[in-house]
Amino acid sequence: MGTTPARRPRRERARSDSTRADPGRLPELLVLLCSVAAAAVTVAQPLVLGRALDLLLSDGSAGPWLTASVALLVGEVLLDGLTALLAGRCTADWTASIRSRALTGLLRAAPDRTRSYSPGDVATRLTLNASDAGGAPAARASLAASLITPAGALVALAFIDVWVAGCVLAGLPALVLVLRTFARDTGTSVRAYQRVQSDIAGRLLETLRGAETIAAAGTAARERERVLRPLTELTALGRRMWVLHGRALAIGGVLVPLLTVAALAVGGLRLGAGALSVGELLAVSRYAQLTAGFGSAATLLGALVRGRSARERTATLERLPALPYGTRTLPPDGPGTLELRGVRVLREGTEVLRAEDVVVPGGTTAAVVGRSGAGKSVLAAVAGRLIDPDEGRVLLDGTPLDSLTRAGLRTEVGFAFARPVLAEGTVADAVAAGARVAAPRRVREAVRVAGADAFVRRLPQTYDTPLDDVALSGGEHQRLGLARAFAHAGRLLVMDDATSSLDTATEHAVDRAMRRSLRNATRLVVAHRPSVAARADLVIWLEEGRVRAVGPHQRLWEQEPYRAVFATGAGSRAGSGGGATNGGTGTGGTETGGGSGRLRGGGGGDVHRDRSDGRDGRDGPRGDRAPSLPGEVRP
Repeated sequence: MGTTPARRPRRERARSDSTRADPGRLPELLVLLCSVAAAAVTVAQPLVLGRALDLLLSDGSAGPWLTASVALLVGEVLLDGLTALLAGRCTADWTASIRSRALTGLLRAAPDRTRSYSPGDVATRLTLNASDAGGAPAARASLAASLITPAGALVALAFIDVWVAGCVLAGLPALVLVLRTFARDTGTSVRAYQRVQSDIAGRLLETLRGAETIAAAGTAARERERVLRPLTELTALGRRMWVLHGRALAIGGVLVPLLTVAALAVGGLRLGAGALSVGELLAVSRYAQLTAGFGSAATLLGALVRGRSARERTATLERLPALPYGTRTLPPDGPGTLELRGVRVLREGTEVLRAEDVVVPGGTTAAVVGRSGAGKSVLAAVAGRLIDPDEGRVLLDGTPLDSLTRAGLRTEVGFAFARPVLAEGTVADAVAAGARVAAPRRVREAVRVAGADAFVRRLPQTYDTPLDDVALSGGEHQRLGLARAFAHAGRLLVMDDATSSLDTATEHAVDRAMRRSLRNATRLVVAHRPSVAARADLVIWLEEGRVRAVGPHQRLWEQEPYRAVFATGAGSRAGSGGGATNGGTGTGGTETGGGSGRLRGGGGGDVHRDRSDGRDGRDGPRGDRAPSLPGEVRP
């Protein structure tokens, strides 16, 4: 395995940092300068060509002017190509920057702040919307340059003949009004179109996640109809945008020829009066077209409107409130005591969690139990500071979690979830990734503790097998997530349904190995099985968002409402049988109501430890022990 886990994350961070760099105004400025140069060449070309024609008709000495005309034509082609190249680079740089900043804002925000954005909506904002927004700077520069062309053409017309220039100028307000109306109406339609796009993406993602259920239920036709239902609205909005664009081009397509004809008519009269030459009339014809140049401006304006609307959508992700961090660090050699003092969490004005006075002594295991919706995951998130409570404080070894630095918090507080995200790379990379890169030896030990070593060694390249090359089962995926949590375990490990995909025997083996190898870490476990609660030192019982009681599983099991939380016959047998494993006396804590309770370490048998006869109160002889993590001192 070598040093792969230590090196790859650094390279990935370097790539990420470079992507997040703001391109600044330089790419847009280069597009603008190149576009202006192309516009200047375009404006100069008719005048030079007209002068060459006049000389050819008079004495035939038009050589230098013809050469200049050809040079301008070639320059126009080259500058147009360079403009397209620079615009593409500008769009790519800005798209990458916008996408990276939006993703960074999303990942830095507290998870509860992102609930209003569905996965499909987020995916649309990070892909289609980021791409449209990334094209806005180049479109803005090109649009500015496209306005220089008619302005320069109008000045050239005035230089040739002021009467022709006045004729063309009289028709320009109508074109400006068409562009203004087009921009206003297109902006409204684009915003609605992008919203419906996100809706369809969200529905499609939900369907893909539930593909097996849909196939088993035979509801594919109904699901297809549900996903595509907004397509009718999307079609109508798309048609409206095309109608607006077509209407603007049609009006422009009428006005531009009218202006050109009017300019030629006035120019012809001026030619008859001897005020214009044939070459100047040719230049007048071209300048009239350039002055009323409408098609390119309308297209660029449409792209700019789409880009601005899309930028608003990506910017909402950037502006998500980030979880703030402090400057303090935890006291050295703390036991990992967790305290929830007067904690309240509200969502949309409704209280979803109240924990008035809960203390989990360092080095113990606390199981969080309750019915679905009781607030178990909310308590886990607050305890590990994925979210902050609306009221109250959460302390670890007496230090408020919100006063810790990011590094101090994330190296001392770890999480394991039911659906861990392993990202890319090898098996070793996935387990090693974290606030600190875990050493190879620690990675292997953590994989053993998680019960994953056997199946990892069966992989083609064992620990160096790319995750993309293997299809992991739910249990295997979950065990690698556990291994990563164990490899980075600090003072507090929060496990939110992290063993739900494991069978009972494997779960028990993992729990036993974890207790022995991570005995210095405090463990908060969201539990659904009575056997998990029975093995815990302490149970925090939630009911309708409030802590109803805190105490040992055996004592709580005496209450029928507590037994009803698990609500199965098998659960009842497991719970009653498992209760004995908590130690015979049941004095591991004090049961309390109203959301308060304590379990203090150091009191006669309060926390059940390894016995002097070499046996653990739950795990049997020491011969069953899993390997310790590096640095563990065995008694």
